[in-house]
Order: sequence, then structure tokens, then C-alpha cells
Amino acid sequence: MKDLEFNIFDTKLPKIEPMKGRILIAEPFLQGPYFNRSIVFLTEHGDEGAVGFVLNKSSDLYPDEVIEDLFSFKGEMFIGGPVSSNTLHYLHTLGDRVPGSIKVTENLYWGGDFDVIKEMINSGVADHHSVKFFAGYSGWSPGQLEEEIKENSWIVSTLDDKTIMEGDVDDFWKETMANLGDVFKMWTNFPENPSNN
Repeated sequence: MKDLEFNIFDTKLPKIEPMKGRILIAEPFLQGPYFNRSIVFLTEHGDEGAVGFVLNKSSDLYPDEVIEDLFSFKGEMFIGGPVSSNTLHYLHTLGDRVPGSIKVTENLYWGGDFDVIKEMINSGVADHHSVKFFAGYSGWSPGQLEEEIKENSWIVSTLDDKTIMEGDVDDFWKETMANLGDVFKMWTNFPENPSNN
């Protein structure tokens, strides 16, 4: 047997620190209904831990089916993560027109006055291109995310705001991973369960 001179899991990607506004890309074999082949957008990261939302796990529900007085919203309801799955969260590009919202990137905001969001949607000022709804969220206690990154469960990267809001859910993980380079392109072809190979 000949030893290979390279390791397809030994990536040369520069280490990027997790922080608010960055994304986490799940490694190919990370299991579980929430994080399997997921892309998580971090809205908070600091001494108290991290908070984020899974961008590419849609539910079978639409927000106007479950939110009272919300009319004809064409976007899907996404599953933000395993924490408090009965709570509603939202990212938006409406800025400080929504009181109480938290700026995450240059154009993306998290939360804020829900009645204002509803009114803007119902009046046609906002739509599924400018608001993204999530049931639940992803959370990490202090140091937990850093440990998972050391274990290579996540790759930290960045995405532009438009892709975060409007990326194609079905191919989101595959395309984002492939855009990191050739080694990662190979990762996209791995079976989700290696024992099925």
C-alpha cells in the first residue's frame, strides 16, 4: 500500500474567527436534523456565547399560515435551530425603520418591533426578499462553538447579504462549500452517511 501525499481533510483555508455577521458551514458528516449540511448565519458572538440561524432548512409552513394578521407573504418559514423552536425570529434589510432591530452586517438586521415588520409586509413595503422568518435559533454556550470549530465540525466563512437573504435553499450548502475551492468541491460529493458508500 502506498501512502497518499495529501489528505483531503487537511484544508489550507486560512482560519477565520467566528464573529457576528459570518457564516458557519457544516462539514460533510456532521449529523442531526438541524445541522446536517447546514449554513448558519451568526447574529451574535462574544463572551456569553453565540447565536445564529440555519439559512437552508425550510419547513413545510409559510409565515402567513402561522402568524396572525400577516397577509400574503410569499417566503418560507425556516428552521433556525434546535433552541426554543416555538419562538419566531427574523432577519431583514429594513434597517432602523424597524425600531429595536440589531445591526448585524452593513445591510442585515435582526429582530425589532414585530408590529412594524407586519405592517410593512401587509402594506407592500417589505416582502420575502427583505424579511426572512425562522422558528427557533441555534445557540452555543461560552467556548462551545470554538471547540466545535477546533474539532472541524464547522468552517467559518462569509457570504454577501443578498445570498444570505435569497440563496437557493436546495443547493445552498453544496454551492457555498464548492466556492471555497477544489478540496471542498470534493467534499460536496461525499455521501451524507459514509457507511452508505
